[in-house]
Amino acid sequence: MKILLSPAKALDLEKTINFSSFTSPFFIKEASLLIDKLKEYSPDEISNIMNVSIDLAELNHTRYHNWKPDIYKNENNFTAIAAFNGEVYKSFDYKSLTFEQHVLTQEKIRILSGLYGVLRPLDFIYPYRLEMGTKLQYNSSTKNLYQFWGSLITDFLNKEECETIINLASTEYFKVINKKALNSRIFTPTFKEFKNGKYKVVMIYAKRARGLMARYIIDKNISDPEEIKLFDIDGYSFDVNMSNEDNWVFVR
Repeated sequence: MKILLSPAKALDLEKTINFSSFTSPFFIKEASLLIDKLKEYSPDEISNIMNVSIDLAELNHTRYHNWKPDIYKNENNFTAIAAFNGEVYKSFDYKSLTFEQHVLTQEKIRILSGLYGVLRPLDFIYPYRLEMGTKLQYNSSTKNLYQFWGSLITDFLNKEECETIINLASTEYFKVINKKALNSRIFTPTFKEFKNGKYKVVMIYAKRARGLMARYIIDKNISDPEEIKLFDIDGYSFDVNMSNEDNWVFVR
């Protein structure tokens, strides 16, 4: 079983992780190609392409120019699981994992990334901003990151030979995967809140719930996806009537 997560825009560059074994991103060569392309843009152009403030564009302009393909030559490397600091990762709370759980997390969790393609939790990364939905034209035939990554991420997941994938990534990131070409069966949990007489997705709560479910799978060392239906953290419960075979709805 593998668990798919999205990365986070927010980064915490002060957190450290007490673990002696770090890994290098699998698609470091492809990341280098994207960085070389991003170096061609001015801060103003980055601001327009990414729809971010000029201050954030200037920060990332500097990061792109300081980025090195050899992770061990970068002074400011962080493990992915420590650097990402969005709601999913706050709920996952990697700092409270045991050594054995870190090993399991490295085995089970895969983080989709606009720059790195796919990351393992202990992969070294350099701080960056590049969302999967960014309309970055790499060349005349590759007009966005979905086209750039093509079948690479799907092929990577197939080589891992896992029977099931629990999709806790956002739609923006999961779209990079070719579901028809994927050999694994995909289960996608959705989290809904009861408000004003009906159930609906509230994004901030949904993100937190994704992190909680990922942690639940690690804590319970779940290998049978059916056990995930017992998820009951923070008042959620599986709703059989709203769910179907591969799309599971949890409500509260």
